[in-house]
Amino acid sequence: MDAPKADATLDARGMACPMPILKARQELGKLTPGQILKVVATDRGSIKDFQGWASTSKQLALVSQVTEQENGKDIYVHFLEKKA
Repeated sequence: MDAPKADATLDARGMACPMPILKARQELGKLTPGQILKVVATDRGSIKDFQGWASTSKQLALVSQVTEQENGKDIYVHFLEKKA
């Protein structure tokens, strides 16, 4: 499956919880409904954090989550669609 086309990207590598969520919330505020934010993180906890946020929020949908390798380390990529 191809990754969704992102309208904006947030580099949250090196940030620990809750910073990836807080920064993503700020970036989503700049987007219009239907646009997609790509968040790149190194915090393994971001997987469940974004799943939990999406399950309780009416303002966003978690479109996709992918784990990639970069320089031998796991990188967690989250695609969030702004709903309202």
